[in-house]
Amino acid sequence: MASEKPVEVVTCTAPVNIAVIKYWGKRDEELILPINSSLSVTLHQDQLKTTTTAAISRDFTEDRIWLNGREEDVGQPRLQACLREIRRLARKQRSDSHEDPLPLSLSYKVHVASVNNFPTAAGLASSAAGYACLAYALARVYGVESDLSEVARRGSGSACRSLYGGFVEWQMGQRADGKDSIARQVAPEAHWPELRVLILVVSAERKPTGSTAGMQTSVETSALLRFRAEALVPARMAEMTRCVRERDFQAFGQLTMKDSNQFHATCLDTFPPISYLSDTSRRVIRLVHCFNAHHGRTKAGGIHV
Repeated sequence: MASEKPVEVVTCTAPVNIAVIKYWGKRDEELILPINSSLSVTLHQDQLKTTTTAAISRDFTEDRIWLNGREEDVGQPRLQACLREIRRLARKQRSDSHEDPLPLSLSYKVHVASVNNFPTAAGLASSAAGYACLAYALARVYGVESDLSEVARRGSGSACRSLYGGFVEWQMGQRADGKDSIARQVAPEAHWPELRVLILVVSAERKPTGSTAGMQTSVETSALLRFRAEALVPARMAEMTRCVRERDFQAFGQLTMKDSNQFHATCLDTFPPISYLSDTSRRVIRLVHCFNAHHGRTKAGGIHV
């Protein structure tokens, strides 16, 4: 058997994505399976990204993780779910190749350091970029070669969309095991080169209600959420896909704003109500509508996160 490397190190980056058809609510909390499909735009990594370094070594005695320079609890359920799934895939891949014995590196502990160059937990999908980056870095360091949608999704639902550039659909799937709840690229990043995304950070503070808790409460209490997922989102997904493929910004911008408004309406329909909009956010919304009214057509589409 070939000797094992004493240490293996991989560094990668992953982008933020912004949903234009929103994901809000899960049908399975553990597997992170959504109650509706969603579609997002992946942002350029020159401005917004997560950088993650993963290292495995026979000298490490335990798994450890640092986020933005601060060590975090490696026992977090979602983090552990990603680690278990990557290690399972690594063992399965090795077993399927009929190579024996299994490499010692599969038993090595991992150290992970992750840094965001944008505010964390402030509404910019930091968990999506973070877990997409984590899934890819772990896959590289353990030698896994397979679709990583399920691994990233187990960390943060929308993370599977950050595995791809351009315009990405996260298919809700129907299976109880979540094997068909995966991301796929609708159009590549070069498809719509004139499209620009402007990010206005009205606050770098953490959201008053975290997405996980907010979704769970909405699923339990909001009648509008269920109606939206079952009666409205399927048609909106089809229309948004058309808008992207035909580069129809008029319809794209309007549908983006309508879906964003409905997301916030669902939050207000939750009990107790959830509000993610500040007074500054509302002024920006009015500015976008005034701008479009001045030009007599939709030239900007505001996504309110």
